[in-house]
Amino acid sequence: MDDRRFSLMVHGGAGTLDDARQRAMGDAWRAAIGTVLAHGRRLLERGDCAVEVVEACVMLLEDDPLFNAGRGSVLNEAGAVEMDAAIMDGRDLAAGAVAGVHHLPNPVALASRLLRDNGPVMLVGEGAMRFAAQCGITQVSDDYFLLAERLAQLEQARAGQTTMLDHVEAAPADETGKYGTVGAVARDIHGHLAAATSTGGLVNKRLGRVGDSPLIGAGVYADDETCAVSATGHGEDFMRCVIAKTIADHVDMQGLDARQATRAGMDYLLRRVRGRGGVIVIDHHGNCASGFTTRNMIHGWIEHGAEAVVRL
Repeated sequence: MDDRRFSLMVHGGAGTLDDARQRAMGDAWRAAIGTVLAHGRRLLERGDCAVEVVEACVMLLEDDPLFNAGRGSVLNEAGAVEMDAAIMDGRDLAAGAVAGVHHLPNPVALASRLLRDNGPVMLVGEGAMRFAAQCGITQVSDDYFLLAERLAQLEQARAGQTTMLDHVEAAPADETGKYGTVGAVARDIHGHLAAATSTGGLVNKRLGRVGDSPLIGAGVYADDETCAVSATGHGEDFMRCVIAKTIADHVDMQGLDARQATRAGMDYLLRRVRGRGGVIVIDHHGNCASGFTTRNMIHGWIEHGAEAVVRL
């Protein structure tokens, strides 16, 4: 195998998509994921490092209102966005994470700045926003996030006095909607790994609620010696199982490849907490794998520099 061949995976959420929803939105989702993969390919082919590529890919997903991250973030119980994001560099295990941020079109950019700042790994709420201002990171008004679809979802959730996922539709009672977290994992031509994850959380979620996305080892993980992982799903389940690190440990301690470790991780998630969601994984040899316990996961990949593949 040519060790200089790169690999890239991105995802836009997991859950249940009925046939009508797939017909209505499938082409748009495929095009969006394909665009991100094409952009990532260009960066990796010119020699950009993995951590730069996953940041760039997630920023594109955050800019797209199709996905529950950045501009497309769902609204909390106060009718505002509270976004979470994290990024990790497999070269030295450097990481940055933010939680409960607002007014940021690209929360992953702030997480990346933390990664490079050699200070705290995670900042939350107003402390994170103060750091963003100090760094001169772009901020936008509330209107940027108040999309008609997101407002309608909030009203529906309030009427039912519940929280809900970002695209609710007919589905089995234990598997309803689409989990809209976005993420990317990459292995660059130098053999380095990186991962990034970003989300707007749940519709009508309680103020201050944080899921797995910004937690290193739960919603995101990268280590050049094992693999890179980005997760999407019911955050509390993934937090309890520390799912990203669990998968990496299967690679490290049992010598499994990406597919075997992903299967083992998903089996553990389902067996222990009946967790709902999925992961994308690239191991240190550049092998790509995905696994999900829901009916669908919106994702795509380029393995060892080959043609891009997109799956819903």
